[in-house]
Amino acid sequence: MKSRERWEYLARAPKIVWDATVRGRHEFLFDWMPIVVRGMSRRQRLNLLRAGLNLGYRRLLPWGWPLHVQVELTSYCDLECPVCPVGTGQLQRGAKAMDVDLYQRLMKEVGPYLLTASLWAWGEPLLHPRLDRILAITSRYPLASLLSTNGQILNQPRVQKALREQPPAYLIVAIDGLCDQTNAVYRKGARLRPALEGVRALAEWKRRTGAPRPVLHCRFMAMKHNEHELPRLEQFALEHGFDMVSVRSLSVIDSSEEAHRSLIPASKLLRAYHYENGQRLRRDDFVCQHAFTFPSVLADGTVVACEQDFNGLHAYGVFSGQHSFASIWFGKQAAAIREAIVTAPEQFSFCRNCPYAGRESSSCSLYGHALRPD
Repeated sequence: MKSRERWEYLARAPKIVWDATVRGRHEFLFDWMPIVVRGMSRRQRLNLLRAGLNLGYRRLLPWGWPLHVQVELTSYCDLECPVCPVGTGQLQRGAKAMDVDLYQRLMKEVGPYLLTASLWAWGEPLLHPRLDRILAITSRYPLASLLSTNGQILNQPRVQKALREQPPAYLIVAIDGLCDQTNAVYRKGARLRPALEGVRALAEWKRRTGAPRPVLHCRFMAMKHNEHELPRLEQFALEHGFDMVSVRSLSVIDSSEEAHRSLIPASKLLRAYHYENGQRLRRDDFVCQHAFTFPSVLADGTVVACEQDFNGLHAYGVFSGQHSFASIWFGKQAAAIREAIVTAPEQFSFCRNCPYAGRESSSCSLYGHALRPD
């Protein structure tokens, strides 16, 4: 979160408090996706207020539970994207699908407090063998669930059945080119056909049944080789049944600048960062909130301050049968890592290469909007 955004949020605090405490409702944008949480429980309302207090004063042991959580359903993928730690072989944790019982225990403990649950990280979530149970567990809690996929098995009956029976609020499908040749430059090994067949099947099912979810979200990451396709993106998304579209900028994560250089768009408006003499300029107005409100839980139960710590080298702890989430989130190790992120973030490579810090805003997306009226 930028310093400006932090103060803007605090300025809206009276309305947020009124909506949450009196109306039991909270509306916000999550990476350009409109989220409305209705019928908030008492625990959700109090937790939102406590998180707001923590935004003003970042207490190393937060007053509240997380507002958001990212859960890595799998640590393996069917593609080899060139700057992803899975695709480049930098992920050293091994291939694993999150144990369903572990996920159920996690959600039982933290789910009542959450506003959103993002069900992906460094693997392909649709490859989880019990996706149906994961979505069923998630649906028990009054939160907005989001699922992001490369779409390569989106047309499979098992996947379609799971998404129809317990649909997430948003299904984000990564489409980084309007033809196979362009899309596969970054999404190495990808084909558009299964992704688009899956989207069209869900769109037809929604039309036939009147189901409002999932919102079918076409996410396009602008890069040098595909920026020429942007003028046709909206029509492409409409033709294939998407409900919304967004354009994302390429992030530098914990990998070399050189790996990204050939992908940087020619248009400065599409770049995530400003460059001078070929070097990325860094901003100093970023205030990290992930460590205080938005942890990631990796497939083996490792809890990290930020998903960019993809190997879990600086973990808060490991969620398991022996250790509760509360003991980790409110523990001394988590407090020590938060203090380091606040006072000396340069000691962590995932902070040095933070994909949010060098941007104009804290979103990785440049813009997004609905393609058809609600």
